Amino acid sequence: MHRRVAFGVGFTAVLFFFVQLGALALVPTFYEQGYQTVEDPTNPTNSLVYIGAILVATAVMLAAFKYELQWLVKAFVTLAAGSLAWYVFSVFFSPLLAVIPAVGLAVLLIVYPEWYVIDAAGVLMGAGAAGLFGISFGLLPALVLLSILAIYDAISVYGTEHMLDLAAGVMDLNLPVVLVVPTTLSYSLREDTPPVTTDDTTTDGSSSDTETREHTADESAERGVDTTNSADETSTEEQHVRDAFFIGLGDAVMPTVLVASAAFFLPTELTPSLGISGIPALTLPALTAMIGTFIGLFILMWLVTKDRAHAGLPLLNGGAIGGYLIGALLSGVPFIRALGLWVTFDWIEFGIITTPKTSRHRVRFRSFSILETVDT
Repeated sequence: MHRRVAFGVGFTAVLFFFVQLGALALVPTFYEQGYQTVEDPTNPTNSLVYIGAILVATAVMLAAFKYELQWLVKAFVTLAAGSLAWYVFSVFFSPLLAVIPAVGLAVLLIVYPEWYVIDAAGVLMGAGAAGLFGISFGLLPALVLLSILAIYDAISVYGTEHMLDLAAGVMDLNLPVVLVVPTTLSYSLREDTPPVTTDDTTTDGSSSDTETREHTADESAERGVDTTNSADETSTEEQHVRDAFFIGLGDAVMPTVLVASAAFFLPTELTPSLGISGIPALTLPALTAMIGTFIGLFILMWLVTKDRAHAGLPLLNGGAIGGYLIGALLSGVPFIRALGLWVTFDWIEFGIITTPKTSRHRVRFRSFSILETVDT
């Protein structure tokens, strides 16, 4: 593997790592501050509602690009970035003071959208979004969400290919819906024109030389007239290395939702904290879900270096799910419970219903849920 490509792969792993650690660090505080976004996080229909929202948003954004309303998409994403940043900053500041850095970040994305600004905003947004969804999606809804999105991702990239069109339009806007992974620190996003192919909402995988950003350093000139064959080969190799990879922010967020959900919803008596300072929510199933995500990520990056577009979520979500289940079983969590299918009854009310013609007994379940944890 070329050293610049290896640098890009390592940089990608660091970004994913920060998103996951950030989400785990935010989970306890988000719950304490009442940021859970649904009334019943164990209801699997929550996932279906969210997936429906994704389909609607995708259709709206594609229509916006078709009718040249890119400003509308940019305004929406910038507002979303500021909103998610506010959630994160409110952990450290009062809700009112948190507005200042959140607005500052949104303004910076507009006036100076360099790659490191976009990546910093993306990590902040990713950690915040994964933390919010992690405490709002129980284990079953999280598993349903990741599974359906992995299938949808594959269809939209290898089948309909509409996600490639969406990614092409989004990347022209220089917004933190993608993470920019430079293969050289001298790279400037503001001075370059993005390629029109990525791997969907996921990773850039251009299919031809004309669709990649090429490094044009001339090593022969730098070495003077004593040019060797090896120098020419190195220069040719450099020219075929992308200046940057592009990975959809959703690729980092979606598997991290399961990481956060595993840390939050599994019973503490079976999955105690690993005792990592600053990240009390980290448990064995959460850790193995992270490891599974990185295994999927490295496979994905290897495929991307072959110059072809690839759907990221099948590998990333699949790795997270597999890693999570292994960690849960190693912790002694029953398989059914690890899937979020543990049935509980909060309490049962027995009553008698009397009508003019008949009298019959009825058992009414006042509160029934498919729940991951039971406090006793």
